[in-house]
Amino acid sequence: MAVVVVESPAKAKTINKYLGPGHTVLASYGHVRDLPPKDGSVDPEQGFEMLWEIASDSRKHVKAIAEALKEDPELILATDPDREGEAISWHLTEALAKSRALKKDTPVKRVVFNAITKSAVTAAMENPRQVDMPLVHAYLARRALDYLVGFNLSPVLWRKLPGAKSAGRVQSVCLRLIVEREMEIEAFRAQEYWSVTAGLTTPRGQEFSAKLVALAGKRLDKFDIPTAESAEIAVQAVQSRSLSVHSVEAKPASRNPSAPFMTSTLQQEASRKFGMGAKHCMSTAQRLYEAGYITYMRTDGIDMAPEAVMAARDVIKDRYGAQYVPKSPRMYKNKAKNAQEAHECIRPTDMAVSPDKLKISDSDQRKLYDLIWKRSIACQMEAARLERTTVEIGSQDGQVGLRATGQVVLFDGFLKVYEEGRDDVVDDDDKRLPQMAEGDALDTRSVTPEQHFTQPPPRYTEATLVKRMEELGIGRPSTYANIVTTIQDRGYVTKDKNRLIAADKGRLVTIFLTNYFRRYLEYDFTAALEEQLDDVSAGDRDYKDVLDRFWRDFSAAIAETSDLRITEVLEKIDEVLSPHLYPPREDGSDPRSCPKCGAGRLNLKTARSGGAFIGCNNYPDCRYTRPLGGDEGDAELSGDGKLLGHDAGDPISLRTGRFGPYVQRGEATKEDPKPPRASLPKGWEVDSIDLEKALMLLSLPRPVGPHPEDGEMIEAGIGRYGPFVKHGKKYANLPEVDEVFTIGMNRAVEVLASKPTRGRAAAAEPLRIVGDHPDGGALAVMKGRYGPYVKWEKVNATLPKDVTPEEVTLEQAIELVNAKAGAKKKKAPAKKPATKTASKTGTKKTPAKKAATKTANAAKKAAE
Repeated sequence: MAVVVVESPAKAKTINKYLGPGHTVLASYGHVRDLPPKDGSVDPEQGFEMLWEIASDSRKHVKAIAEALKEDPELILATDPDREGEAISWHLTEALAKSRALKKDTPVKRVVFNAITKSAVTAAMENPRQVDMPLVHAYLARRALDYLVGFNLSPVLWRKLPGAKSAGRVQSVCLRLIVEREMEIEAFRAQEYWSVTAGLTTPRGQEFSAKLVALAGKRLDKFDIPTAESAEIAVQAVQSRSLSVHSVEAKPASRNPSAPFMTSTLQQEASRKFGMGAKHCMSTAQRLYEAGYITYMRTDGIDMAPEAVMAARDVIKDRYGAQYVPKSPRMYKNKAKNAQEAHECIRPTDMAVSPDKLKISDSDQRKLYDLIWKRSIACQMEAARLERTTVEIGSQDGQVGLRATGQVVLFDGFLKVYEEGRDDVVDDDDKRLPQMAEGDALDTRSVTPEQHFTQPPPRYTEATLVKRMEELGIGRPSTYANIVTTIQDRGYVTKDKNRLIAADKGRLVTIFLTNYFRRYLEYDFTAALEEQLDDVSAGDRDYKDVLDRFWRDFSAAIAETSDLRITEVLEKIDEVLSPHLYPPREDGSDPRSCPKCGAGRLNLKTARSGGAFIGCNNYPDCRYTRPLGGDEGDAELSGDGKLLGHDAGDPISLRTGRFGPYVQRGEATKEDPKPPRASLPKGWEVDSIDLEKALMLLSLPRPVGPHPEDGEMIEAGIGRYGPFVKHGKKYANLPEVDEVFTIGMNRAVEVLASKPTRGRAAAAEPLRIVGDHPDGGALAVMKGRYGPYVKWEKVNATLPKDVTPEEVTLEQAIELVNAKAGAKKKKAPAKKPATKTASKTGTKKTPAKKAATKTANAAKKAAE
């Protein structure tokens, strides 16, 4: 008998099927210990000693494992086969030993498997090992570095840059990539160019098109036809000449399949094909792994196990025929620098289980499995065979030259199953050209000029950002998703149509850090540090040496900023950004002079919200402002605002204040210091506001009509808690903002009637009925303020983070509520205070304690 510990209940359930009754399988629910969010959790003066504490929500799980060890005195650690999994195993042994649940003679074994299948689990149990301490040391080094950066650099940001939230060792470097791309886009100036295409006909009457590639006997470069006039000259040159085929060249070509997935390429392809974010992709893959359908999903390896290769070849032969199976298996070289952290590629555990045979109802899991299965099968298929044809066409005098290209697939090979997506559209000329021979005379049907403009570099998607991070050596497979998510959660980056856009707050933070902590935002430095950490995990470097070298220089850089004033920081950022903020004007005047008053000068200003804008230093006499990335025609939403139009003689403007953007009727005067205003509702973008929408907002609250029972007016409006309908003193929330402007009497009466008159909210509808409890009563999944939970009579049990409402099973629901009900029974009754005076004294909280708690919570967020 042995206690087997894994990370999640889902993984425990799958493993339990393979181990049988001789084992007790329990979940740790992720990491059980962490550094407390306070100063001194990592002490550089004491050899980087780290003070760990068991998280409050992990204590019950550690206690359950300790209780199980009393009955089964053997511990088997079966956490994930990577650095994080090794760290969880180490934390567990340390925590259990400290609580004396783990005796000196208690056998402790570490087992790892790349896939949760019976054969993989059985083989792992037969070949246990000890906890890999070099891998643990790599984890400790990363955790210490992240703590030291977060707890030392973030407070500098708070003090020196209003509105900044945090900085991180890797997140700040990732943010720099996005900010620099945004600045490239702003600095970009489009260049015009033209192309000319001719529609031609062969002697047999078949039509095709060809592009002009030579004019006046000279090969054309991209910008050789810069204007409409020069394009018209080129058109006339083609139209005035007879054209014939000068040469026809057909070349065989082949396309090989892409390598099987590793973490980064899976995230990229899921983003391209499904618009799936990195975090969502990894959580979906995690559920597939825990259910035993795919191999481990955090890997930088692309090699495939020999038995999986042979299984794939068998599937290809059975489903598509022997001609699709290459003579020898395809081998893909593992690019991972550190063999200890490199695993097999991401593939199905059973190649014979095609997507149509998968017993999963979740659509995202089905889509992702389909993608992984197709890529894994395609990577072992025959290459696609193509024929690429190039036809050179010209005039007899050699003044005009055109080219037609075509491509035809002779054998589809792996393309029968799968083709990799692309981040940029590429014209492959995937068309067949008509049959032609050298010397054939061609008829010209049409000659068409087409205008083009060069395009700025595209903004990053999550997929292209991960790809760029991988190219630069920033981050590792287990961290990509968290890094990309963190910079969005901090408000440094926004997402629009799947593209990542640097917010003003993120831009200011990046400029600040690149000026005062440049070394720590350099791509080479971050990549070199990652390589040192890889050396630690391989056992080739001492992790405390890495920490010591980093801290020596980093602490000195922190000390150098202690005397900086906020005004100095803003002036420096203003100076660095000046080429972008104040581009040259067409009339040659000073780009910093205020275009409104002419007397003031423009400079960088920060808002309380953490954003920034360009404003006139002649404030309050001049209220001119504009956004960072805009030109002088873009009015910033503050000060006098942006004029949307007039209504009944009043100007209607769009502005921003300390609580965000709003619309206003008229101007503030002594007689009317507070003109009518209305805030923009949540979900309404500033760019979408026009005069019509502004007037709709200013017209609120909107009368719906008299109530049929008492004749009192029903109104619809938008308040502090969102859209609502109101009847007398009774309010009822509406689900959508737009309904405020369209709701009719019947719907309004229905919404009001559904809310009880006495303060208590109407009973919420369950998200899903799971089934009945063995003791009677329905088990329902409900939507809660802090996440979904299972409800049974008066017992509410929160769902684990890795279990969604759609996939929770009846057995899981019963286990959760029973555990919760048992915990309630064990709680001791609260002690009554001895006296009224003593009670008050005991519960009084001092302001200092509140401040300390607030600081600790803020610091914890910064360090994450």
